[in-house]
Order: sequence, then structure tokens, then C-alpha cells
Amino acid sequence: MSRVPVRPFRSRDWFADPARSDMTALYLERFMNYGLTADELRSGRPIIGIAQTGSDLSPCNRIHLDLARRVRDGIRDAGGIAMEFPVHPIFENCRRPTAALDRNLAYLGLVETLYGYPIDAVVLTTGCDKTTPSGIMAASTVDIPAIVLSGGPMLDGWHEGELVGSGTVIWRSRRKLAAGEIDEEEFLRRATDSAPSAGHCNTMGTASTMNAVAEALGLSLTGCAAIPAPYRERGQFAYETGRRIVEMAYEDLRPSHILTRDSFLNAIRVVTAIGGSSNAQPHIHAMARHAGVEISAADWSEHGYDLPLLVDVQPAGRFLGERFHRAGGVPAVMNELLGAGKLDGACLTVTGRTLAENLTGRMASDREVIRAFDQPLKEQAGFLVLSGNLFDVAIMKTSVISPAFRERYLQREGGPDMFEARAIVFDGSDDYHHRINDPALDIDEHCILVIRGAGPIGWPGSAEVVNMQPPDHLIQRGIMALPTLGDGRQSGTSDSPSILNASPESAVGGGLSWLRTGDMIRIDLRAGRCDALVDEDEIARRRTGPAPPVPESHTPWEELYREKTGQLGDGAVLDFAVKYRGISARTPRHNH
Repeated sequence: MSRVPVRPFRSRDWFADPARSDMTALYLERFMNYGLTADELRSGRPIIGIAQTGSDLSPCNRIHLDLARRVRDGIRDAGGIAMEFPVHPIFENCRRPTAALDRNLAYLGLVETLYGYPIDAVVLTTGCDKTTPSGIMAASTVDIPAIVLSGGPMLDGWHEGELVGSGTVIWRSRRKLAAGEIDEEEFLRRATDSAPSAGHCNTMGTASTMNAVAEALGLSLTGCAAIPAPYRERGQFAYETGRRIVEMAYEDLRPSHILTRDSFLNAIRVVTAIGGSSNAQPHIHAMARHAGVEISAADWSEHGYDLPLLVDVQPAGRFLGERFHRAGGVPAVMNELLGAGKLDGACLTVTGRTLAENLTGRMASDREVIRAFDQPLKEQAGFLVLSGNLFDVAIMKTSVISPAFRERYLQREGGPDMFEARAIVFDGSDDYHHRINDPALDIDEHCILVIRGAGPIGWPGSAEVVNMQPPDHLIQRGIMALPTLGDGRQSGTSDSPSILNASPESAVGGGLSWLRTGDMIRIDLRAGRCDALVDEDEIARRRTGPAPPVPESHTPWEELYREKTGQLGDGAVLDFAVKYRGISARTPRHNH
């Protein structure tokens, strides 16, 4: 018996429009040239897009070149027709001046593809950091049935019997190099040993975090996010994802049915429990805005801060992604939160069932990696939201505050969780690298390193440069971290408790634009404040002076990005684009 979709498939407007047989012929004929038949396309079966993010330029996602075959198998077996197409590449490690430019660009391209072509539903292939939010943002704008298939992390990295996590080993080895404990060749060996297989970062960096967020939002099959790329289960999930998206097409189960305020609050809570990346904040805000869901900075404090860290994975912990998956992965973490009453289990998911139904029986099998809710690694491990005269909103990842950092800065006589430090201000990362070891700066353990010009407009795109390390002479004394502050981001693999994503940024007149080296900054974590101790009249005088330098745009997209993109506190989205939602409800006009 033939199935009848809840809503007519939009591809019928291309391939079976009785009022325009001339256009039907035009749309059909060129698909014939690689072996499809007119009968297939006119059969009434759904056309399922596979948004291919894998390529040689995107090694974190390259596994999808293979996984797509299994997705196709699932689509075909479930009665759909697969059409694979490329998505603008995004590769965090290699894209200059920053891959942050590409999230919004990939979003734009994917919107046009999903809207302008005969696609009834889509599999979003994700992996590297920004491929996940860009895909979900586009799926919300178009609002056709969509499901996320992550590519999975690499296998655990090992170097001379020691676990070495991608990204995290870079930041930790930099300190060892500065301290004279290793040479440059050893530095390179440690870094390359952290990447032993296909897949994205094997730490709880932004890639693993955002794929966990996709699962927490209900957009992936249960258990999908953490499966290592080389594992056989990855191909099996690709097949099941292909099968499921066909059923979703018939059910008309769209992102607008799944992405609610409650599902986004669930995602915020999961980010805390897994020790997730600080990049989750702008990405979650971006996805929520495109979904038409109101999420504010206060939600991170109210719903995400006072929760425990349950996952012992680098950078906040010891282990890596492979063992996290074997311990139960994201479902086991969510099951702990659900059992403690910290998740909304009624949220709908791509399975067609509720989150609570999906999590039945999903217990952790390794309590060294995934802790019980009442036996966490840390209490109150979420992102702390700060404000003050230097910015309206910034965040600090508290799960990576080390005992040494806490003792030096947060247990002073002035009061718990409060300290003052002398600002050392850098205009971008080149300035930092050129001057960090300059004796004239007189940097000591009572300083805070500040970087500006690193936000969406200033860089442009926003750069992962806030996790600055101390000068060599302090590292050689055993001081491995100084407080850091900036209007850019930091890598999700970093273990620095930076104050970052400061909005508004210096390039648009934020408080960091008038800050000067030597100013004292007071940070009060309990009050959620970060203020420069500078007289108001002096601030007003400084504002009349020249703005900090901003490099010129070098490409048309950089110029357009700067013109149209907002601040990190609001998701750094193309502000004009958020008004476009559910655009698939009307098919585009004919092209001839």
C-alpha cells in the first residue's frame, strides 16, 4: 500500500505539476544524464537531500564521504530518493583568518539549496565545530524535516603511554615548551599523536560539544553524537539515520516541531554536565534565534550554572571521546540529568518519541568517566555570565578553573571569588605574540591579559585567541595561567578559565576600546561583575580619542560579514536573516 504524506511533498511542484508540463520536462530531463529515471522522480517518493560537509579541505568531516553511502542505503530501503550535494567547507584548524566567518556563509548557501531545489527532507552531516550550528540554523529557516548525523570523534590519542587530546595537547604543550621541558620536535610529535584516526576532536571541544547539543535538542538519533568515527556503529547509525529521515518526511516532522525553548534549555544544561565548549554560547543563541526561540544570557545563569560537571573528559577532565562513548555517551549523561529532574523529558525528538522515552535504560557503564549526579567532579560547573563597564555580557567557563588558579585568584583576603588585577592590553594576537615576553610590560602574577580586536567585526569573524598563556618567565616559575579577558573566543579544547565572548566588542565601541595597560580591573564572580576601576570622567575623555586599530577587509565576504553580523552575546548571526523562517511553506517561482 502506498503511503500518503501528512503534507504533500514539495518536490511534486517540480516533477509532477499538471499545470506546467513544460516546466516539469525541463526539471526532469537533466537528472536523466546520470542514470535516474523519470518514473523514480515522478513516483511520489520523497527526495532526501544529504548535505555533504565532508571534503579533503574538511578532514574532521571527511568520514562523511564514506558514511553518505550508508545514508543512501537507508534512504533507498525506506522508500526515498537520495540527492547528495556539497556544503561550503568549514575547517576550524586551518581556515584563515578564522573559520567563524564560514558558519554564516555555509548557513546562507544551505538555505538557498534547501529552498531552491526539489528537496523534501535533509540529512545534515556534521562534525567540525560550526558545521552543526550552520546546518541547524539553515534547517530552521527553511523548516523541512531534518536530522543530524555527526561524523564522530577520532580514536583516543596516545603519546608515550599518555593520553593526548586534540587541541588540548597544543595548549598544554605550549606551556611545557615555554618552561623548557620539551623541544619543538617533541611539541610537534605530541600534537600529531593526538590525531590517530578519522574524525573530529577527541576531546570535549566545540565539535563534540555541538554534536552533543544536536542530540540534546532532539535532532539526532539517540546515542549518535559520541560514536567514534572509525567504529562500525557509525556506519550503522548512518544507515538508520537514512531510514528515519524518510519516515520523518512522511510524518512532516520538522525542526519547528522539535526546537522549543525547553529543548534549548535542555541543551544548555547538557553543556554544563559534559564540561562543554564556551563556543556553545554563541552557537546555541544563533540556532535559537533562527528557530524563533527566545534565549537570553540570563538563561545560562538560571538554567545552566548551578549544575554539576559529570563527565571526566579533557579539557575539564582526564579522558577522551572513545572512552566517553563506551561509558554511555550523551544519553547516559542526559539520563542522569533527567533522573535528577534537571531536563524536560517531554520534548519531542526526531525519533518521533519524547526525550524521556529515548533515554529509558540509558545508564552509564563506567562511573570513572560519567559520574552519578550526586557524585560529580565539580558542583556549580556551568558558564558564569558577567557584565560591567567593559561589556554588557561575557562568559567564563567555570568547569576548567584549576585548584591552583582558584587558590591564587579566587581565595584572596579581599573576599572569596573576587580579585583585582592590572590589565595588560593587546591589540590582536600578533601584538600579543610580539610583546608577551617584553620585560617593559612587567607582567607578574597580579596581572590580567586582555585581548581586543578579536570579535566578529574586529577580526573579522571572531577568533579563538583569548586563551593567552603567561610570559615565559612566569611559566618557568610554575605559574601556568593568568586571568585572561577578551572580545574574541577561545578553542573549546582549551583549559583556560577566560572571560570571553565579551559583547559589545572593541571594534564597535565596547568598553575594551578605551581600556589601557596599567588599569586595574576588579572581577567579582559572586556578583557577576567585571569592571575597570577607571573614573567616569576619564572614560569619557578616552572615548573621544582614536579607536583601536581594525584590519581592513580582504574579501567581499569579509566586508559583507562585517556589515551584517551582530555580536557574540546575541549569537553573531546575520541579523537581517532571523526574520526568515518556515520559508519552505511556499515553493519558489518557476525559473523559466
